[in-house]
Amino acid sequence: MSVRQFDFAEPFFTVKLIENETAFTIEDRSILLNLSQDKIHIERQILGELQSAIFVNVGIASVTKALLVEGLEREPNNEKLFEKIRSHWPSAYEVRGEDRLKGISHYMSKKIWVDRLGLTMYFSGSVPLNVGLHKDHAFCPVPGFREVHTQIVGFGKMQQCRERNVASLYLEEPMAPGTTHRPMYDEDGNYPWHQFETITPSVFMAVEMLPVGAEPPEIGDKL
Repeated sequence: MSVRQFDFAEPFFTVKLIENETAFTIEDRSILLNLSQDKIHIERQILGELQSAIFVNVGIASVTKALLVEGLEREPNNEKLFEKIRSHWPSAYEVRGEDRLKGISHYMSKKIWVDRLGLTMYFSGSVPLNVGLHKDHAFCPVPGFREVHTQIVGFGKMQQCRERNVASLYLEEPMAPGTTHRPMYDEDGNYPWHQFETITPSVFMAVEMLPVGAEPPEIGDKL
């Protein structure tokens, strides 16, 4: 049984990894993301694998592995929150150097790796974001890479396309605070062309899950 607290999204949000807890109490409004195939029990509800929601003043049970994002009400004024994030987090282009991110109002927290679990938060400041469609994750040569995104603040949408062109869009999934989009990868870790797009300025968390045999890339703190 363990609860580990991480500071990668501080001072804005606190993220905890909860593992093998028979019971846990959530007090303040927080987002819970289930990372296990085992269901989490909340009152008369269940939270399935890679599902998330906002919870407050409630006990949860049978937690095999889950992420808890706290601090949702730490700064109630979104404009003030976004201004602070811009001055605290570097741009994603500065960190990652990808051409599709150049000139984009897209910022990121530091990245951490907990074993094969990678965690990062992003702030997307413009509407539309136009971050660019992508589908490859070259840093993971082993089949089976998985990734989902959880909306923290604001509203967005995850788009899937047949080609590297938004005109080929075939699926669009709205994302509100507390939402994690449905997995879009197949059993070998193959992805369609996809992108996160803003409806409003947004903060979301990227959760990367490496398959057995893959090592975390050099970018990010190893914990």
